[in-house]
Amino acid sequence: FPGTLSNPRLVLVQGTLNVVMNQNVTLSCQLDSGSPPVTYTFFKHNQKVSTLYRPDLTPGLFNLTINAASDVGEYKCKAENNISSGGKYSNSLNFTLIEPISKPVLSSPTAQAKKGQNVTLSCLSENGSLPITYIFFKGKQSISPPVRMQKKEAAVIFLFINSSSDSGTYKCKAENSLRNNTKYSNSFNFTLAEERSHSQPLIISLGLILLLFVIGFALAIPFFIIPSYKA
Repeated sequence: FPGTLSNPRLVLVQGTLNVVMNQNVTLSCQLDSGSPPVTYTFFKHNQKVSTLYRPDLTPGLFNLTINAASDVGEYKCKAENNISSGGKYSNSLNFTLIEPISKPVLSSPTAQAKKGQNVTLSCLSENGSLPITYIFFKGKQSISPPVRMQKKEAAVIFLFINSSSDSGTYKCKAENSLRNNTKYSNSFNFTLAEERSHSQPLIISLGLILLLFVIGFALAIPFFIIPSYKA
């Protein structure tokens, strides 16, 4: 019918649906057709939070600051004029509160490794909304595909220490669905343990034999060599 309002569209014009504390967002309730004047009403969880009057079809704007967890959830708007009975409702928009991730900690059960040894590296951000994605690096080179964790557990990779070059500097980075929130860990270095030479046990054995020979010779002097000399 002429003058009947179309269903309004609720559009996000500032901010994102994934929000952090103290973030500002702006919602716009827009009409494609209908006879003015128009009254816009905004709802949060089906509870009225704001009402705006427009003498024309200019969109109604609703500014929101996320101050608490109760500020997120489902939002709608309703448009009414003198013709449409009961008004028309819009689509819903849902805000989700995202916690920024903390700086991840990179660690290993052992800091000293031998050639041919398998070692593990663990990367964990204590805080941050899940899921969290981790990537491991050696220097600036990525050494693992993204590891996506759905629980507050460390991402773990296994390394094989094959040469002294494998004992370089390692790092990891963590990120979640919050944009521009990538965090890098501390650096971690493996110390390559020195391997004993195979000749060392033989040298030690020969030294002990020589020492015993000298001690035996010294003990034999007063009992055998001196009496023989006197005779």
